[in-house]
Amino acid sequence: MYKLLTVKDVVRIPPKMFTMDPKEAAKLVLRETYEGIYDRDEGVILAVMDVKEVGQGVIVPGDGATYHEVTFDVLVWKPENQEVVLGEVVEMMPYGAFIRIGPMDGLVHISQLMDDYVVFDEKNRQFIGKESGRILKLGDKVRARIIGISVKSRIIRENKINMTMRQPGLGKFEWIEKEKRKPKEA
Repeated sequence: MYKLLTVKDVVRIPPKMFTMDPKEAAKLVLRETYEGIYDRDEGVILAVMDVKEVGQGVIVPGDGATYHEVTFDVLVWKPENQEVVLGEVVEMMPYGAFIRIGPMDGLVHISQLMDDYVVFDEKNRQFIGKESGRILKLGDKVRARIIGISVKSRIIRENKINMTMRQPGLGKFEWIEKEKRKPKEA
């Protein structure tokens, strides 16, 4: 889920930025500090959008920089458990497919790809359903449900998202459309 949040923090503006507009200097420092970080409570900080307020600067003895209390907006994305997401298959491994969902990749384990016995075709880097003949390959667009989130670090790629495509209405878009067109059983 994407959100726009207003945050307050203290920013250190180095002397080389003293000639800049304080809001622009603070924005540069904030972008370097915050963007691309995973916050356990709020999710991935995608962008520092706007610096609303820069407070009076304070000089700390022994440091030539100024410290300012700053109010600013950030755009964040946080994966939620049971959330249905749209994504693209970006990597295939014998144990599952990695799906890009916004700024992160999630794993759909081979057992969660489809309601079928699934084999990995190493040569063509694709998964094939033995009974259904369904094929999942790189670049396919899919709908999946998040079933597990493991947050271990502020570094995005060190966190894990597990997903499933085995529930009704999930899977490769072509599979979903085909299911919709099937006649209803009485």
